[in-house]
Amino acid sequence: MPSRLSSYPLSSHINWKIFIPILLTLPIFLFSHCMEKDVIKKINESGELIVLTRNNGHCYYIYQDKKMGFEYDLAKAFADYLGVKLKIRVTGWENLINEILEGKGDIIAASMTVTPSRQDVVDFSNEYLSVQQRIIFHKGNTRINEIKDLKGKIIHVRRGTSYQERLNELNEEGLEIDIKERDDVPTEELIRQVAKREIEITVADSNIALLNRRYYPDIRIAFPIEEPQSLAWAARKGEKALLSKINNFFETIKLDGTFAKIYEKYYAGVEIFDYLDLKKFHKRIETRLPKYEAIIKKTAKKYGFDWRLIAAMIYQESHFDENARSYTGVRGIMQLTQPTAKEMGVSNRLDPEESIPAGVRYLKKLHQKYEKAEVRDRILINLASYNVGHGHIVDAQKIALEMGLDPYKWSSLEKTLPLLRFKKYYKKSKNGYCRGTEPVRYVNRILTYYDILKRKAIES
Repeated sequence: MPSRLSSYPLSSHINWKIFIPILLTLPIFLFSHCMEKDVIKKINESGELIVLTRNNGHCYYIYQDKKMGFEYDLAKAFADYLGVKLKIRVTGWENLINEILEGKGDIIAASMTVTPSRQDVVDFSNEYLSVQQRIIFHKGNTRINEIKDLKGKIIHVRRGTSYQERLNELNEEGLEIDIKERDDVPTEELIRQVAKREIEITVADSNIALLNRRYYPDIRIAFPIEEPQSLAWAARKGEKALLSKINNFFETIKLDGTFAKIYEKYYAGVEIFDYLDLKKFHKRIETRLPKYEAIIKKTAKKYGFDWRLIAAMIYQESHFDENARSYTGVRGIMQLTQPTAKEMGVSNRLDPEESIPAGVRYLKKLHQKYEKAEVRDRILINLASYNVGHGHIVDAQKIALEMGLDPYKWSSLEKTLPLLRFKKYYKKSKNGYCRGTEPVRYVNRILTYYDILKRKAIES
Protein backbone atom coordinates (compact mmCIF):
# COMPACT_ATOMS: atom_id res chain seq x y z
CA MET A 1 0.00 0.00 0.00
CA PRO A 2 1.53 3.31 -1.03
CA SER A 3 2.23 5.84 1.71
CA ARG A 4 0.33 9.09 1.96
CA LEU A 5 3.48 11.00 1.10
CA SER A 6 3.91 9.11 -2.16
CA SER A 7 0.58 10.43 -3.41
CA TYR A 8 1.80 14.04 -3.30
CA PRO A 9 4.09 15.49 -5.97
CA LEU A 10 6.47 17.13 -3.46
CA SER A 11 8.65 18.96 -5.93
CA SER A 12 5.70 20.85 -7.37
CA HIS A 13 4.01 21.80 -4.10
CA ILE A 14 6.86 22.76 -1.67
CA ASN A 15 8.97 25.90 -1.80
CA TRP A 16 12.37 24.34 -1.04
CA LYS A 17 14.00 27.78 -0.61
CA ILE A 18 11.98 28.13 2.57
CA PHE A 19 12.36 24.60 3.91
CA ILE A 20 16.03 23.85 3.18
CA PRO A 21 17.37 26.24 5.93
CA ILE A 22 14.88 24.75 8.37
CA LEU A 23 15.91 21.21 7.52
CA LEU A 24 19.59 22.12 7.84
CA THR A 25 19.16 23.62 11.32
CA LEU A 26 16.80 20.91 12.56
CA PRO A 27 19.56 18.43 13.51
CA ILE A 28 21.36 21.15 15.47
CA PHE A 29 18.16 22.08 17.30
CA LEU A 30 17.36 18.45 18.07
CA PHE A 31 20.95 17.80 19.23
CA SER A 32 21.02 20.78 21.59
CA HIS A 33 17.53 19.93 22.85
CA CYS A 34 18.61 16.37 23.61
CA MET A 35 21.81 17.59 25.27
CA GLU A 36 19.77 19.84 27.54
CA LYS A 37 17.71 16.88 28.72
CA ASP A 38 20.45 14.26 28.64
CA VAL A 39 23.18 15.96 30.68
CA ILE A 40 21.19 15.94 33.93
CA LYS A 41 19.88 12.48 33.07
CA LYS A 42 23.44 11.30 32.40
CA ILE A 43 24.70 12.70 35.71
CA ASN A 44 21.86 11.06 37.62
CA GLU A 45 22.18 7.72 35.83
CA SER A 46 25.95 7.55 36.20
CA GLY A 47 25.81 8.90 39.75
CA GLU A 48 28.78 11.08 38.88
CA LEU A 49 29.44 14.76 38.20
CA ILE A 50 32.55 15.32 36.07
CA VAL A 51 34.17 18.69 36.75
CA LEU A 52 36.93 20.20 34.63
CA THR A 53 39.30 22.36 36.65
CA ARG A 54 42.90 23.47 37.15
CA ASN A 55 45.53 22.19 39.54
CA ASN A 56 46.56 25.33 41.43
CA GLY A 57 46.31 27.06 44.79
CA HIS A 58 42.79 28.44 44.36
CA CYS A 59 41.04 25.77 42.27
CA TYR A 60 42.12 22.27 43.25
CA TYR A 61 45.11 20.66 44.94
CA ILE A 62 45.97 17.80 47.29
CA TYR A 63 47.35 18.48 50.77
CA GLN A 64 48.22 15.60 53.12
CA ASP A 65 46.36 13.18 50.81
CA LYS A 66 43.23 15.33 51.08
CA LYS A 67 41.58 17.05 48.12
CA MET A 68 41.24 20.78 48.66
CA GLY A 69 40.74 24.11 46.88
CA PHE A 70 38.07 26.78 46.69
CA GLU A 71 36.61 25.47 43.43
CA TYR A 72 36.93 21.87 44.60
CA ASP A 73 34.94 22.54 47.77
CA LEU A 74 32.23 24.33 45.79
CA ALA A 75 32.10 21.49 43.26
CA LYS A 76 31.93 18.91 46.05
CA ALA A 77 29.04 20.81 47.62
CA PHE A 78 27.28 20.88 44.23
CA ALA A 79 27.76 17.14 43.76
CA ASP A 80 26.28 16.59 47.23
CA TYR A 81 23.41 18.92 46.26
CA LEU A 82 22.72 16.69 43.24
CA GLY A 83 23.17 13.53 45.30
CA VAL A 84 26.03 12.19 43.15
CA LYS A 85 29.76 11.58 43.43
CA LEU A 86 32.29 14.14 42.28
CA LYS A 87 34.93 13.28 39.68
CA ILE A 88 37.67 15.86 39.11
CA ARG A 89 39.36 16.08 35.73
CA VAL A 90 42.42 18.35 35.75
CA THR A 91 43.40 19.86 32.43
CA GLY A 92 45.39 22.72 30.92
CA TRP A 93 43.89 26.20 30.85
CA GLU A 94 43.69 26.33 27.06
CA ASN A 95 41.99 22.91 26.98
CA LEU A 96 39.16 23.67 29.41
CA ILE A 97 36.66 24.93 26.83
CA ASN A 98 37.68 22.40 24.18
CA GLU A 99 37.21 19.53 26.62
CA ILE A 100 33.79 20.71 27.77
CA LEU A 101 32.70 20.98 24.12
CA GLU A 102 34.04 17.47 23.49
CA GLY A 103 31.93 16.15 26.36
CA LYS A 104 34.88 15.24 28.59
CA GLY A 105 33.26 16.99 31.52
CA ASP A 106 29.90 18.29 32.65
CA ILE A 107 30.98 21.71 33.91
CA ILE A 108 34.04 23.93 34.11
CA ALA A 109 34.73 25.08 37.68
CA ALA A 110 38.06 26.86 37.40
CA SER A 111 37.64 30.49 38.50
CA MET A 112 36.82 31.38 34.90
CA THR A 113 35.92 34.97 34.08
CA VAL A 114 32.84 35.57 31.96
CA THR A 115 33.89 37.31 28.75
CA PRO A 116 32.01 37.93 25.46
CA SER A 117 34.39 35.69 23.50
CA ARG A 118 33.80 32.79 25.89
CA GLN A 119 30.05 33.38 25.88
CA ASP A 120 30.13 32.74 22.14
CA VAL A 121 31.11 29.11 22.71
CA VAL A 122 29.84 28.14 26.19
CA ASP A 123 27.04 29.15 28.53
CA PHE A 124 27.80 30.49 32.00
CA SER A 125 26.03 30.23 35.32
CA ASN A 126 25.18 33.27 37.37
CA GLU A 127 28.11 35.02 39.03
CA TYR A 128 29.34 33.51 42.28
CA LEU A 129 32.24 35.92 42.84
CA SER A 130 33.18 39.35 41.51
CA VAL A 131 36.84 40.06 40.71
CA GLN A 132 38.88 42.75 39.03
CA GLN A 133 42.05 42.52 36.97
CA ARG A 134 44.96 44.22 38.71
CA ILE A 135 48.49 45.04 37.60
CA ILE A 136 51.15 43.27 39.68
CA PHE A 137 54.79 44.36 40.01
CA HIS A 138 57.53 44.40 42.64
CA LYS A 139 57.01 46.85 45.49
CA GLY A 140 60.44 48.29 44.77
CA ASN A 141 59.28 49.50 41.36
CA THR A 142 58.37 53.18 41.75
CA ARG A 143 58.09 54.00 38.04
CA ILE A 144 54.59 52.61 37.49
CA ASN A 145 51.69 54.54 39.00
CA GLU A 146 48.94 54.53 36.38
CA ILE A 147 47.89 52.78 33.17
CA LYS A 148 49.79 55.13 30.87
CA ASP A 149 53.04 54.10 32.61
CA LEU A 150 52.60 50.63 31.09
CA LYS A 151 53.44 51.96 27.63
CA GLY A 152 56.38 50.05 26.18
CA LYS A 153 56.48 47.62 29.12
CA ILE A 154 56.63 43.82 28.79
CA ILE A 155 53.68 42.24 30.59
CA HIS A 156 53.66 38.47 31.11
CA VAL A 157 50.30 36.68 31.11
CA ARG A 158 49.07 33.17 30.43
CA ARG A 159 47.88 32.65 26.87
CA GLY A 160 44.12 32.45 26.39
CA THR A 161 43.17 34.38 29.54
CA SER A 162 40.89 37.35 30.08
CA TYR A 163 44.11 39.21 30.99
CA GLN A 164 45.42 38.73 27.47
CA GLU A 165 42.09 39.87 26.02
CA ARG A 166 42.15 43.06 28.07
CA LEU A 167 45.77 43.87 27.25
CA ASN A 168 44.95 43.42 23.55
CA GLU A 169 42.10 45.89 23.98
CA LEU A 170 44.45 48.40 25.61
CA ASN A 171 46.83 47.99 22.68
CA GLU A 172 43.96 48.64 20.26
CA GLU A 173 43.32 51.83 22.22
CA GLY A 174 46.92 52.89 21.52
CA LEU A 175 48.76 52.01 24.73
CA GLU A 176 51.51 49.95 22.99
CA ILE A 177 52.14 47.20 25.52
CA ASP A 178 54.47 44.31 24.74
CA ILE A 179 52.39 41.27 25.68
CA LYS A 180 54.46 38.19 26.50
CA GLU A 181 52.07 35.24 26.16
CA ARG A 182 53.08 32.28 28.33
CA ASP A 183 51.87 28.77 27.59
CA ASP A 184 49.83 27.42 30.51
CA VAL A 185 51.95 29.09 33.20
CA PRO A 186 49.77 29.55 36.31
CA THR A 187 49.10 33.09 37.46
CA GLU A 188 50.60 32.15 40.84
CA GLU A 189 53.89 31.28 39.14
CA LEU A 190 53.96 34.61 37.30
CA ILE A 191 53.35 36.39 40.60
CA ARG A 192 56.27 34.45 42.11
CA GLN A 193 58.46 35.52 39.21
CA VAL A 194 57.50 39.15 39.83
CA ALA A 195 58.34 38.78 43.54
CA LYS A 196 61.76 37.32 42.65
CA ARG A 197 62.32 40.05 40.01
CA GLU A 198 62.53 37.45 37.25
CA ILE A 199 59.90 39.39 35.30
CA GLU A 200 58.68 42.93 35.82
CA ILE A 201 54.90 42.88 35.42
CA THR A 202 51.95 40.50 35.29
CA VAL A 203 48.18 40.70 35.71
CA ALA A 204 46.00 38.82 38.20
CA ASP A 205 42.39 38.77 39.30
CA SER A 206 41.99 40.50 42.66
CA ASN A 207 41.17 37.32 44.60
CA ILE A 208 44.29 35.54 43.31
CA ALA A 209 46.44 38.62 43.89
CA LEU A 210 45.30 39.09 47.49
CA LEU A 211 45.79 35.42 48.32
CA ASN A 212 49.28 35.29 46.81
CA ARG A 213 50.40 38.46 48.57
CA ARG A 214 50.63 36.29 51.69
CA TYR A 215 53.15 34.05 49.99
CA TYR A 216 55.00 36.83 48.19
CA PRO A 217 54.76 39.98 50.33
CA ASP A 218 57.18 41.86 48.05
CA ILE A 219 54.60 42.21 45.28
CA ARG A 220 52.49 45.32 44.86
CA ILE A 221 48.86 44.96 43.85
CA ALA A 222 48.46 48.10 41.79
CA PHE A 223 45.67 49.72 39.81
CA PRO A 224 42.87 47.85 37.98
CA ILE A 225 42.87 47.65 34.18
CA GLU A 226 39.29 46.47 33.81
CA GLU A 227 35.88 46.95 35.34
CA PRO A 228 34.77 44.29 37.87
CA GLN A 229 34.10 40.95 36.19
CA SER A 230 32.14 37.83 37.12
CA LEU A 231 33.51 34.41 37.95
CA ALA A 232 31.08 31.68 36.95
CA TRP A 233 30.89 28.01 36.03
CA ALA A 234 30.61 27.07 32.36
CA ALA A 235 28.67 24.37 30.51
CA ARG A 236 28.02 23.44 26.90
CA LYS A 237 25.62 25.62 24.96
CA GLY A 238 21.97 24.82 25.52
CA GLU A 239 22.31 23.02 28.85
CA LYS A 240 19.61 25.11 30.47
CA ALA A 241 18.51 22.46 32.94
CA LEU A 242 22.04 22.03 34.26
CA LEU A 243 22.61 25.79 34.50
CA SER A 244 19.32 26.17 36.32
CA LYS A 245 20.50 23.57 38.85
CA ILE A 246 23.81 25.40 39.27
CA ASN A 247 22.11 28.76 39.76
CA ASN A 248 19.69 27.32 42.31
CA PHE A 249 22.64 25.70 44.09
CA PHE A 250 24.59 28.97 44.37
CA GLU A 251 21.49 30.78 45.59
CA THR A 252 20.94 28.08 48.22
CA ILE A 253 24.49 27.99 49.58
CA LYS A 254 24.69 31.77 49.75
CA LEU A 255 21.50 31.84 51.81
CA ASP A 256 22.41 29.00 54.18
CA GLY A 257 25.98 30.18 54.80
CA THR A 258 27.80 27.33 53.03
CA PHE A 259 29.35 29.64 50.45
CA ALA A 260 30.61 32.03 53.12
CA LYS A 261 32.11 29.11 55.03
CA ILE A 262 34.00 27.84 51.98
CA TYR A 263 35.14 31.34 51.06
CA GLU A 264 36.34 31.94 54.61
CA LYS A 265 38.30 28.68 54.55
CA TYR A 266 40.48 29.86 51.66
CA TYR A 267 40.29 33.64 51.66
CA ALA A 268 39.91 34.55 55.34
CA GLY A 269 41.68 37.80 56.11
CA VAL A 270 43.30 38.23 52.68
CA GLU A 271 42.48 41.94 52.76
CA ILE A 272 44.50 42.33 55.97
CA PHE A 273 48.15 42.74 55.08
CA ASP A 274 51.06 43.40 57.43
CA TYR A 275 54.14 43.56 55.22
CA LEU A 276 56.72 43.59 58.00
CA ASP A 277 55.07 40.75 59.90
CA LEU A 278 54.84 38.52 56.82
CA LYS A 279 58.41 39.30 55.74
CA LYS A 280 59.59 38.39 59.22
CA PHE A 281 57.56 35.17 59.17
CA HIS A 282 58.95 34.07 55.80
CA LYS A 283 62.46 34.71 57.08
CA ARG A 284 61.99 32.90 60.39
CA ILE A 285 60.51 29.75 58.92
CA GLU A 286 63.86 29.48 57.15
CA THR A 287 66.12 30.50 60.03
CA ARG A 288 64.33 29.50 63.25
CA LEU A 289 61.74 26.83 62.47
CA PRO A 290 64.25 24.10 61.43
CA LYS A 291 65.60 23.97 64.99
CA TYR A 292 62.19 22.91 66.33
CA GLU A 293 60.72 21.14 63.31
CA ALA A 294 61.49 17.60 64.47
CA ILE A 295 59.92 17.95 67.92
CA ILE A 296 56.90 19.79 66.44
CA LYS A 297 56.33 17.05 63.87
CA LYS A 298 56.71 14.26 66.43
CA THR A 299 54.36 15.90 68.95
CA ALA A 300 51.75 16.95 66.41
CA LYS A 301 51.58 13.41 65.02
CA LYS A 302 51.21 11.96 68.51
CA TYR A 303 48.19 14.14 69.31
CA GLY A 304 46.58 14.11 65.86
CA PHE A 305 47.30 17.65 64.65
CA ASP A 306 48.77 18.93 61.41
CA TRP A 307 52.31 19.90 62.37
CA ARG A 308 52.12 23.04 60.23
CA LEU A 309 49.12 24.23 62.22
CA ILE A 310 51.11 23.72 65.42
CA ALA A 311 54.10 25.52 63.91
CA ALA A 312 51.85 28.44 62.91
CA MET A 313 50.44 28.57 66.43
CA ILE A 314 53.91 28.50 68.00
CA TYR A 315 55.03 31.34 65.75
CA GLN A 316 52.05 33.42 66.81
CA GLU A 317 52.86 32.67 70.43
CA SER A 318 56.60 33.30 70.45
CA HIS A 319 58.02 33.82 66.93
CA PHE A 320 59.94 30.56 67.52
CA ASP A 321 61.79 32.14 70.44
CA GLU A 322 62.24 29.69 73.33
CA ASN A 323 63.15 32.56 75.68
CA ALA A 324 60.10 34.67 74.86
CA ARG A 325 58.37 36.38 77.77
CA SER A 326 55.02 38.16 77.75
CA TYR A 327 54.06 41.12 79.90
CA THR A 328 51.39 38.85 81.42
CA GLY A 329 54.06 36.46 82.75
CA VAL A 330 53.69 33.61 80.25
CA ARG A 331 57.02 32.26 79.06
CA GLY A 332 58.76 30.05 76.55
CA ILE A 333 58.14 28.96 72.99
CA MET A 334 54.55 27.90 73.84
CA GLN A 335 53.92 30.86 76.16
CA LEU A 336 52.67 28.66 78.98
CA THR A 337 51.27 30.18 82.16
CA GLN A 338 52.64 28.85 85.43
CA PRO A 339 49.37 27.05 86.33
CA THR A 340 49.21 25.39 82.90
CA ALA A 341 52.89 24.39 83.06
CA LYS A 342 52.30 22.85 86.48
CA GLU A 343 49.16 21.06 85.26
CA MET A 344 51.08 19.62 82.30
CA GLY A 345 54.06 18.62 84.43
CA VAL A 346 56.54 21.14 83.00
CA SER A 347 59.48 22.01 85.24
CA ASN A 348 61.18 24.41 82.81
CA ARG A 349 59.00 26.49 80.52
CA LEU A 350 62.08 27.65 78.59
CA ASP A 351 62.96 24.12 77.49
CA PRO A 352 61.31 23.45 74.08
CA GLU A 353 61.62 19.70 74.58
CA GLU A 354 59.31 20.09 77.59
CA SER A 355 57.11 23.00 76.63
CA ILE A 356 56.19 21.99 73.05
CA PRO A 357 54.79 18.56 74.01
CA ALA A 358 53.08 20.12 77.05
CA GLY A 359 51.52 22.91 75.01
CA VAL A 360 50.21 20.54 72.35
CA ARG A 361 48.94 18.14 75.02
CA TYR A 362 47.08 21.03 76.62
CA LEU A 363 45.66 22.00 73.22
CA LYS A 364 44.44 18.42 72.81
CA LYS A 365 42.81 18.59 76.24
CA LEU A 366 40.93 21.72 75.22
CA HIS A 367 40.02 20.08 71.92
CA GLN A 368 37.90 17.49 73.75
CA LYS A 369 35.65 20.25 75.08
CA TYR A 370 34.37 21.26 71.63
CA GLU A 371 33.37 17.90 70.16
CA LYS A 372 29.93 19.22 69.14
CA ALA A 373 31.55 21.57 66.62
CA GLU A 374 32.37 20.53 63.06
CA VAL A 375 36.03 19.79 62.29
CA ARG A 376 37.17 23.20 61.11
CA ASP A 377 35.09 25.14 63.64
CA ARG A 378 36.38 22.89 66.39
CA ILE A 379 40.01 23.62 65.51
CA LEU A 380 39.48 27.39 65.41
CA ILE A 381 37.50 27.49 68.66
CA ASN A 382 40.20 25.34 70.22
CA LEU A 383 42.94 27.77 69.15
CA ALA A 384 40.97 30.70 70.57
CA SER A 385 40.53 28.77 73.81
CA TYR A 386 44.30 28.25 74.07
CA ASN A 387 44.73 32.00 73.76
CA VAL A 388 41.94 33.33 75.95
CA GLY A 389 40.86 30.41 78.12
CA HIS A 390 37.96 27.98 78.01
CA GLY A 391 35.87 30.07 80.42
CA HIS A 392 35.67 33.04 78.07
CA ILE A 393 34.77 30.71 75.20
CA VAL A 394 31.85 29.41 77.27
CA ASP A 395 30.75 32.99 77.95
CA ALA A 396 30.91 33.83 74.24
CA GLN A 397 28.93 30.68 73.42
CA LYS A 398 26.24 31.72 75.88
CA ILE A 399 25.96 35.13 74.22
CA ALA A 400 25.76 33.40 70.83
CA LEU A 401 22.82 31.32 72.03
CA GLU A 402 21.05 34.44 73.30
CA MET A 403 21.57 36.07 69.91
CA GLY A 404 20.18 33.08 68.05
CA LEU A 405 23.60 32.06 66.72
CA ASP A 406 25.12 28.59 66.63
CA PRO A 407 27.52 28.46 69.62
CA TYR A 408 29.61 25.77 67.96
CA LYS A 409 30.46 27.80 64.87
CA TRP A 410 33.58 29.94 64.83
CA SER A 411 31.76 32.55 62.73
CA SER A 412 29.42 33.03 65.71
CA LEU A 413 32.21 33.40 68.26
CA GLU A 414 34.00 35.87 65.99
CA LYS A 415 30.99 38.10 66.63
CA THR A 416 30.44 37.40 70.32
CA LEU A 417 33.97 37.21 71.76
CA PRO A 418 34.62 40.93 71.07
CA LEU A 419 31.39 41.78 72.93
CA LEU A 420 33.01 40.64 76.17
CA ARG A 421 34.91 43.96 76.19
CA PHE A 422 31.68 45.76 76.97
CA LYS A 423 30.15 45.97 80.45
CA LYS A 424 26.70 45.24 79.07
CA TYR A 425 27.91 41.73 78.28
CA TYR A 426 30.77 40.92 80.64
CA LYS A 427 28.84 41.89 83.78
CA LYS A 428 26.47 39.00 83.07
CA SER A 429 29.28 36.58 82.15
CA LYS A 430 30.70 34.08 84.61
CA ASN A 431 34.32 34.86 83.71
CA GLY A 432 33.93 38.62 83.40
CA TYR A 433 35.82 41.04 81.16
CA CYS A 434 37.79 39.73 78.19
CA ARG A 435 39.77 41.50 75.47
CA GLY A 436 37.71 39.53 73.00
CA THR A 437 39.18 41.01 69.85
CA GLU A 438 42.55 39.42 70.68
CA PRO A 439 41.56 35.74 70.25
CA VAL A 440 39.88 36.60 66.95
CA ARG A 441 43.05 38.31 65.74
CA TYR A 442 45.10 35.43 67.17
CA VAL A 443 43.18 32.81 65.19
CA ASN A 444 43.23 34.83 61.97
CA ARG A 445 46.99 35.28 62.13
CA ILE A 446 47.53 31.58 62.77
CA LEU A 447 45.38 30.79 59.74
CA THR A 448 47.53 33.09 57.61
CA TYR A 449 50.77 31.50 58.79
CA TYR A 450 49.26 28.03 58.40
CA ASP A 451 48.18 28.84 54.85
CA ILE A 452 51.72 29.93 53.97
CA LEU A 453 53.22 26.75 55.42
CA LYS A 454 50.70 24.61 53.51
CA ARG A 455 51.54 26.44 50.31
CA LYS A 456 55.22 25.72 50.80
CA ALA A 457 54.41 22.04 51.35
CA ILE A 458 52.39 21.90 48.12
CA GLU A 459 55.17 23.60 46.15
CA SER A 460 57.97 21.39 47.53
